Amino acid sequence: MKIEKLDHVGIAVEKLDSALPIWEGVLGMVLAGTEEVVEQKVRTAFLPLGGSEIELLEPTDPESPIAKFIAAKGQGVQHLAFRVADLDAALAELKAKGVRLIDEAPRRGAGGARIAFLHPKSTGGVLIELCERG
Repeated sequence: MKIEKLDHVGIAVEKLDSALPIWEGVLGMVLAGTEEVVEQKVRTAFLPLGGSEIELLEPTDPESPIAKFIAAKGQGVQHLAFRVADLDAALAELKAKGVRLIDEAPRRGAGGARIAFLHPKSTGGVLIELCERG
């Protein structure tokens, strides 16, 4: 498996409307857009940064993974996402190496990406997302 680049850093926030003034007004970043990903019970906002992005994640349901993350740990960095060319092959390779996967098969993510998460127990406590963009 070859990681092409850091795709984005996912940051859990209680409300996009409260978080965006920090990223835009204070840090001077420019919002590329927002999107609701119904399957993941989240609203996202992407702020490009060089060849990567900051992804703000607002829960849309109290039972969503982002809501549970915020309840347990508070707002902050939730995951690192790495871009790969072939997500299916990457997952097969990692599974063969004994890496614990949250997602055995890719699912749809924001921006039309195919995504899958690796379990933090196999990655030194860091939630890692792999993504493939078409």
